[in-house]
Amino acid sequence: MEHDEKLARFRQAHLNPFNKQLGPRQHEQRASEEAPDIASEETLPELPPGEPEFHCAERVMDLGLSEDHFSRPVQLQQAIEECKQMILELPEHSERQKDAVVRLIHLRLKLQELKDPNEDEPNIRVLLEHRFYKEKSKSVKQTCDKCNTIIWGLIQTWYTCTGCYYRCHSKCLNLISKPCVRSKVSHQAEYELNICPEAGLDSQDYRCAECRAPISLRGVPSEARQCDYTGQYYCSHCHWNDLAVIPARVVHNWDFEPRKVSRCSMRYLALMVSRPVLRLREINPLLFNYVEELVEIRKLRQDILLMKPYFITCKEAMEARLLLQLQDRQHFVENDEMYSVQDLLDAHTGRLGCSLTETHTLFAKHIKLDCERCQAKGFVCELCREGDVLFPFDSHTSVCSDCSAVFHRDCYYDNSTTCPKCARLSLRKQSLFQEPGPDVDV
Repeated sequence: MEHDEKLARFRQAHLNPFNKQLGPRQHEQRASEEAPDIASEETLPELPPGEPEFHCAERVMDLGLSEDHFSRPVQLQQAIEECKQMILELPEHSERQKDAVVRLIHLRLKLQELKDPNEDEPNIRVLLEHRFYKEKSKSVKQTCDKCNTIIWGLIQTWYTCTGCYYRCHSKCLNLISKPCVRSKVSHQAEYELNICPEAGLDSQDYRCAECRAPISLRGVPSEARQCDYTGQYYCSHCHWNDLAVIPARVVHNWDFEPRKVSRCSMRYLALMVSRPVLRLREINPLLFNYVEELVEIRKLRQDILLMKPYFITCKEAMEARLLLQLQDRQHFVENDEMYSVQDLLDAHTGRLGCSLTETHTLFAKHIKLDCERCQAKGFVCELCREGDVLFPFDSHTSVCSDCSAVFHRDCYYDNSTTCPKCARLSLRKQSLFQEPGPDVDV
């Protein structure tokens, strides 16, 4: 109450110069109106008899948040300790304890800003072929791949490699010893096609295959976890029991069950999943005899390759950009042998067959119905000279391997003679060689 009286006397002694036109009675009336408001705002509520007072600690914490001279780490740490002591002494679940917890959080945030300032951190860091970019997301909770702890984006600076998506704290950047997996994908884009090629812990000297930390199957000093892709053993920091589809099991067994792999293998498989590096005819040619979906997909891919010359020489097709229908699977318009793991996954689920059938129908509609230029490039069976215009991608046709002429399949196999077009071309060549030159006539 003494503070309120002193404040009221101070305001009466220092009147606003713009209010000089007010009389004495009006000043007294205005002061009496302001007094209750001051008392209601400035006076702290009385505490219960058993609850202690902590005015000093609150003032220290407020200064730590607002005043510049209290923004040094030493003073902030002192205010944090006093706030923690205050939380322990206050009654549980009380409003004052909740307010103290909020103040403690703000103090710790400000202390973290001083220890880990975002402004001083560069936006790009290059280490061991990693290209790290500073993340600006504050709400997404991630896990540091180096120290295996949570990254609190609200109070910590963290980086992500744009090549292999390796995430870590800014304080862990200089401790990284693992090179970027993207470089391995660029220089050696191939899979391990032996199913879980295990060699044993003794071949690794009972150490982690990546960080060389001591491991054992008994879990002392660290648990040994096997990677189903490489067959090697890793510690719990390098193997988080992530699940991934193993390419060797897909190619040999048509097995798509996810299995446990190390962090490094998981990143490598994730980067390689869309790369067409599997030549199934060489790795496992018998797979086409047991998987009907692959036979259908191979026929669709062969037809699309036969349609490609029509689109390249067609102005309307180039303007409509029909070949961009397969821009996600560019290798489908280049060959019919290479597959990616993603192609096999989609073939197993049935999505690839459906999408390729739709694309095949769209391409055939343009060539046979919509475009007159493409229709003019069709063939007529020279063996029977009957029926409609034929195209090499029709299901009832056969194509000569030498001259690419198109015939009805029944006519081509029933005719025991050679291809008429090939015979005509050979006669033309012979006639050119037999004709005498102009020098001989002279």
